[in-house]
Amino acid sequence: MVGALLAPVPAQTPAQVVLPTATDLTRALSQALAQGQPLVVMVSLDGCPYCRQVRQSHLGPLWRSGQVVVQIDMQHSDTLIDWDGRQRSHADWVKSRRVSIAPTVLFLGPDGREVADRLEGASLPDFYGAYLDARLAQARQRLAPQPGAGLKPTLLGPGPGRADTRPFFSLNQG
Repeated sequence: MVGALLAPVPAQTPAQVVLPTATDLTRALSQALAQGQPLVVMVSLDGCPYCRQVRQSHLGPLWRSGQVVVQIDMQHSDTLIDWDGRQRSHADWVKSRRVSIAPTVLFLGPDGREVADRLEGASLPDFYGAYLDARLAQARQRLAPQPGAGLKPTLLGPGPGRADTRPFFSLNQG
């Protein structure tokens, strides 16, 4: 009886999170932008413990909450459709983006442009969630319509009755 009380209890391990693999970046980006969100792309590497941690603790819950998140493997020959409709391997896409660290999280907006700073590595797990939240806020702010959109600056000079002769800018419609 005492031996049974001292027996180790099997650890409860959460189910492995599997993010969607990127197959068509144009379609994934369209889905994200329709929600007013960036496309979140995790560049990962098979067997990378930091990648697994980021996927399990941060990107999995984000994806389950409705954010469009896809994963691209640094070394896979799986193919995806890029912004120009061209098929290329995951490895080629990663090289074209100059990603060399796993994990790297990209936040993409119109035309596949990065709309927030990349989140590279995961060496500070206690702060990773805060870093991720800050990058998402940065991306969402850049995607949000800006007040005064459609206004263009016009350089104006001294006008009648103006004592100040320095030129200034005015925002005019048009």
